[in-house]
Formats: sequence, C-alpha cells, structure tokens
Amino acid sequence: MPGEGVRAIGVAIPIPDPHGAFLQARRASFGDPMAHAIPTHITLLPPTEVGDAELAAIEEHLREIARTERPFQIKLRGSGTFRPVSPVVFVALAEGIGGCERVQARVLSGPLARPLPFPYHPHVTIAHHLPDDVMDRAFKDLASYSADFDVWGFALYEHGLDGVWRPQRDFVFGG
Repeated sequence: MPGEGVRAIGVAIPIPDPHGAFLQARRASFGDPMAHAIPTHITLLPPTEVGDAELAAIEEHLREIARTERPFQIKLRGSGTFRPVSPVVFVALAEGIGGCERVQARVLSGPLARPLPFPYHPHVTIAHHLPDDVMDRAFKDLASYSADFDVWGFALYEHGLDGVWRPQRDFVFGG
C-alpha cells in the first residue's frame, strides 16, 4: 500500500458489458482471488505510485491524449498465455492492437513516463497466479471466445485500501 500523500493508480480501457461482466465471472469461476477486485480491462498504465500533488498534471495529460484520439474497434478472439515467463492466461486481441499500442505509448509519456518490466502486449487477463491445471483449463475454456466492441476512451483507476481497483474518471476520445 502506498504511504501518506501517495496513491496507486492505473489507466485502462474498460471492457464493456456484457463482455466485461462475463469475463469477470469466468475469472472468478477459475478461483482467481482478484476477480472481483479488478474490473475487466486492457491495461494502458500498470499500477503506478504517484504523489497526490502529481495528480492534476496527470489528469491534464490524460485529458489531452483523449481529446486528440478517436474511437477504434477491438475484436477479442481466443486465449493466450505468458507462461512460463509470467503466470497469466488471457483473452487475446485480434483487432485493435495498434490502437491500444498508440494510446499506451502516449499515456506512458510526460508525467507518466516510466520503463516497463515487459514489452507492452494488450490483452484481457482471465487467470493470474493460479495452479497450472487451473491455468490450463482457463486457456482451454476461452479458446473459442469472441467479442467485438468500440473503444470510447479509457479510465483512470485507483487502488483502494481494501485492495479493490475503482474507476475514478473517464477520458472520452474526442472530448
């Protein structure tokens, strides 16, 4: 948990319902303890600690990005995994990768510039740090998953003291 005057934030593209709710329920069905603490999303900025005094500049930065971006489509198709490098099973993007990469690169500039531990790969996590047999089942169960939606913008999230990530503000493209 961050100390006084510091908060943990993240920036992500929310997965709209019914797709988001379905994938969150599937994540919970695999026994992932974080299923109900993390809304279904595509990460643009991973969890990052920032000072309270930095938040106004960060929000202005995000507003400017959203103002100059336009909606794009995402097509989710099938499952993938980062194993053995990282214990994650995910739903893959078949379309919209370039849009996510463009927005993510812009988010990780200015007041949010930081190195990432892994190359950026947009995805929707459905199982994380679970036993191998459960990870295999998640991979198999969502292998034929398919959903399409338009990305309207992104959201700023904050990690609460209760361990739950909550949306704080939406940033609508072209707004």
